Amino acid sequence: MKLRRWYFAGSVLLVFLLATASVQAAEEGGATAGQANEIFKWINFAIVAALLVWLFAKILPPYFHKNAERISSAISRATTAKEEAERQVREAETRLSRLEQEVATLRETAQRESAAEAERIRALAQTEAAKVDVAANAEIAAAEHAARLHLKQLAASLAVDGAESLLAKQLTPAAQESLVESFAASLDGRPN
Repeated sequence: MKLRRWYFAGSVLLVFLLATASVQAAEEGGATAGQANEIFKWINFAIVAALLVWLFAKILPPYFHKNAERISSAISRATTAKEEAERQVREAETRLSRLEQEVATLRETAQRESAAEAERIRALAQTEAAKVDVAANAEIAAAEHAARLHLKQLAASLAVDGAESLLAKQLTPAAQESLVESFAASLDGRPN
């Protein structure tokens, strides 16, 4: 930066020296007035060109540098965004492939569980049917036993009633007397 300032100051001093030299030359000779005019034009051009070069050297590099940084940061942001998007795509693909595996695993598990549940329900139904069968057989046996007892009571009752009516028909007062006499005679011969 300091070197540029020295360079610029030296250029301006050189231009002034040339300008003064050309002015002195123009004063000394009239024929050289056209040449001096030409030299002034070139000096003027050199001054304007030097100012433009200095101006562009001073202003444009920072502008280009800022623009380059802006472009570079935009490129790096775009690269980062692209990498992030690619990473998200890879994660999504991985999750999708895992999702298909998980769905297949869940289907297999559901089929196994439903088969096990169906088997459990079948076994439970068979157990319940066996319990119902045992209870029905027990109830039938109890009903049969109760019916047999009732039949025995009925048969006994009918037998007693039939015997009573038969005995009432056959047991006349004379037969009663002979029975009592035979019973008393059987008791006489016995020791007490």
